[in-house]
Amino acid sequence: MHKKVHTCLCCYAEGMTVFHKLEQVPVNSVLNLKTHDQAVSFPRGQMALGFCDHCGFISNVAFDSNLLEYTEQYESTQSFSSTYNAFARYQAEQLIERHNLHGKDLLEIGCGNGEFLTLLCELGDNRGLGFDPAYKKGRVEVKKNSRVKFIKDFYSTKYAGHLADFVYCKMTLEHIPNAAEFVGMVGRAVRKHPDVIVFFQVPDVTRILRDCAFEDIYYEHCSYFGPGTLVRLFRISGLEVLNTATGYDDQYVMIDARPVDRVTQAKLTEEEDLDRLQSLINGFSEKFQTKFYEWRERIDKFYANGRSVVLWGAGSKGVAFLTTMKINNEIEYVVDINPYRQGCYMAGTGHEIVAPQFLREYKPDVVIVMNAVYKDEISKDLYDMGLSPKILTL
Repeated sequence: MHKKVHTCLCCYAEGMTVFHKLEQVPVNSVLNLKTHDQAVSFPRGQMALGFCDHCGFISNVAFDSNLLEYTEQYESTQSFSSTYNAFARYQAEQLIERHNLHGKDLLEIGCGNGEFLTLLCELGDNRGLGFDPAYKKGRVEVKKNSRVKFIKDFYSTKYAGHLADFVYCKMTLEHIPNAAEFVGMVGRAVRKHPDVIVFFQVPDVTRILRDCAFEDIYYEHCSYFGPGTLVRLFRISGLEVLNTATGYDDQYVMIDARPVDRVTQAKLTEEEDLDRLQSLINGFSEKFQTKFYEWRERIDKFYANGRSVVLWGAGSKGVAFLTTMKINNEIEYVVDINPYRQGCYMAGTGHEIVAPQFLREYKPDVVIVMNAVYKDEISKDLYDMGLSPKILTL
C-alpha cells in the first residue's frame, strides 16, 4: 500500500508531514444548536495536521469542506465583550491612521455581522461593502448617514469588479483550505490598482504550537499560518508586504500589503522561521500529552471532591477543550455573555450554555476561562455578582 502524499495548498510542494491527529471532531463549533440531542449527534470529522517544511504552512489534510455550514445559525461574534471591543476600536483607529482611511471605499471579506466594517466607516467617514454568507441583517446598528452595504455570500471572482481603496479579511483565511488560490484571487482582483492596501488577520500558529494551545485547533480552522508563511504566501500572490505584527496577546498575526507588477523585495526577517516551526512541531506531541493529562487530572480531582466547575466561553475554544478532553458530567454548564448563544448546546458534548447571571444561584467553585485575555473582564463580572470562585485559564 502506498502512503498518501499530501500537497501543500500554500506553495504546492509535496510531502507534508502529519504531526497531530484528532478523531470525531465536531465539524462546526458555533452553530446555534437548540437541543441536547442535536448537539451530541452533531456531524463529526477527522483532523490530521500536516506541516510543509518548504513554506511553513500547516493544514488539516483530512479536511472536507462539504461538512461545513455557514448560515445565519453561525454565531461567532465577540462584540459582546468590552475587552474585545476595546481592541477592535484601537485596531480600527490604527488602520485609519496608518493608511489614511478617510472618505475611502472599503471592502471586507468575511465581515460577520459587519461590526468592524461599520466601525471603520463611522470613525473614518468611509464607504463599506462586506461579504459573508452568515451575515444577519439588523444585528449591528448602522447610523442613518453610514454608507455600509452587505452581500450575503462568499467573496469570489464574480465580485472582482467591486473596487476599493482598502481590501481586508479578518479571521477568515484560516477557514479556507486552498490558501494560495484564495489570496491569489485577491491579488489578481487588486493588481491593476497599485494604491490599494490589502490587510489580513489570522490566528498565529506560532503561539498555538509554542503554548500547545490545543483549544485553538478545531475543524473549521483548516489552515494555520505564522508571520513567515503569510509573507511567503502574499509574495507569490503578487502582493508586496508593508508590515506584519502580532496582537491580542500574540493570538493574531496581521499583515499589510499592496499589489505590484513584480515583487522584488528582499527576504524579510519574518521568513527566518522554518527551523523554529519545525522544532515546535517536533515537540508538540509531548507537550500535548502533558497538557492533556494535567488538565484531565485537575478536572477529575475537582469532580471526585464534589467541586462544581463551569467553563466560561462557549465558542470554538470551548468546544475544542470539551471534546479533546472528553469532558462529560465533570463539568455541567458553559457560560457565555453572548445572548444569542445562551440556551443553546455545545456541539459534540451537549453541555448547556447559560448566561453569567445563572451563576448567582449555581455558585460554582471553579471557573475555567477559555481565553486568558478575558480573565480580568470575567473576574470583574464574577465579583460584581458577589462570587469568588477559583479562576483558571488555559
